[in-house]
This record gives sequence, C-alpha cells and structure tokens, in this order.
Amino acid sequence: MLTTAEKIRVILRRKGITITDLANATGQTRQNLTNKFSRDNLTENDMRAIANALGCDLQINFVDRRSGEIVE
Repeated sequence: MLTTAEKIRVILRRKGITITDLANATGQTRQNLTNKFSRDNLTENDMRAIANALGCDLQINFVDRRSGEIVE
C-alpha cells in the first residue's frame, strides 16, 4: 500500500508537476513540503490544499477492521 506522500508523487508525475510547483501552489516552501513528504507527515489541511492544487478530490474514510464497513 502506498503512503499518502507516495500517492501524491504518483499524481505529480502523471500531471508533470514538480514539488516546487506544488509547494508554491499551496503556499509552502519546497523544503517544508519535501520534509513533510519524507516523514509522511501531512495534516488534513495540507492534503486538502494539495488535492485542490492538483485538481483532485480528497476522500478520507474510516474502515471498520472487523466488518470491513467503510464509515464515511
């Protein structure tokens, strides 16, 4: 399973966007965003801003471990 940062990197490659471009679009420095990626330490607000900058919808779900039910 890919980490959140890895998923974002896949989208960046597919769209031909650099991390610098993404950092600028989300109001962060490239270094700050790179650090968050390396630690996979993105807040929900970070993820929403990134999704918006990439033209994507963000879906966050909880899944019950026993039943597999997705709680939205």
